[in-house]
Amino acid sequence: MLVAGFPSAVFGTNVYVVAPGAGQECVVVDPGMEVVPGVDELLREHRLRPVAVLLTHGHLDHTFSVVPVAGSRGIPAYIHPDDRELLVDPMKGMGRESEQMFGGRLQWQEPDDVELLNDGAVMSIAGLEITVDHAPGHTPGSVMFRMPGSPDAVSGLAATPSQTVLSGDVLFAGSIGRTDLPGGSHEQMLHSLREKVLPLADDTLVLPGHGGATTVGLERASNPFLASARDDEPAGSALSAPTRGL
Repeated sequence: MLVAGFPSAVFGTNVYVVAPGAGQECVVVDPGMEVVPGVDELLREHRLRPVAVLLTHGHLDHTFSVVPVAGSRGIPAYIHPDDRELLVDPMKGMGRESEQMFGGRLQWQEPDDVELLNDGAVMSIAGLEITVDHAPGHTPGSVMFRMPGSPDAVSGLAATPSQTVLSGDVLFAGSIGRTDLPGGSHEQMLHSLREKVLPLADDTLVLPGHGGATTVGLERASNPFLASARDDEPAGSALSAPTRGL
């Protein structure tokens, strides 16, 4: 499997292209702000043909370039129905500091071709088998994309992962997505971690929406939010580790 990506210069959001290999069809995951030239370069470098854009959730830092990437190629964008409204008006998902950054105004165009993701669905697309795991908490429609296998080479890992998860803003190395934005819920996040993340094998490679790669085993051993979910702490429990996201 070929997975290539880079962080956006704005918000540091990771955008990924995923394909069975070079010279084949691919999907683009979470095209955020100011990423179009970089995505185009990755596609040229690996001779890839995008057939879909996959969105882990509807926050602007993950969706800003969906029209330039998907609309210009006549391919669909996929999002969970609970975040569909954020492709109509992304300001609904913003916190106060983000609203101030954009001055309450945003030039935005809704994608023409939007497909909806269902929890547990197995998508056969671009030669890939992608399972959709609905994991609300950061947003109502947050999902993770799970695939068997792993990229050909992942630095810093002792063993080859059995599967790869693009976790969006559900799970990061040492942290999770913030739950204090509109539509967020710490209680739902802990439930998602308990039901969708903790059952995954320790060798599962996690490619998050922000920051570097990790594994479920590493997070199980050190991430305080997974410990909180595992121990079934109350939703309002105070944790010292910071959350992340837009």
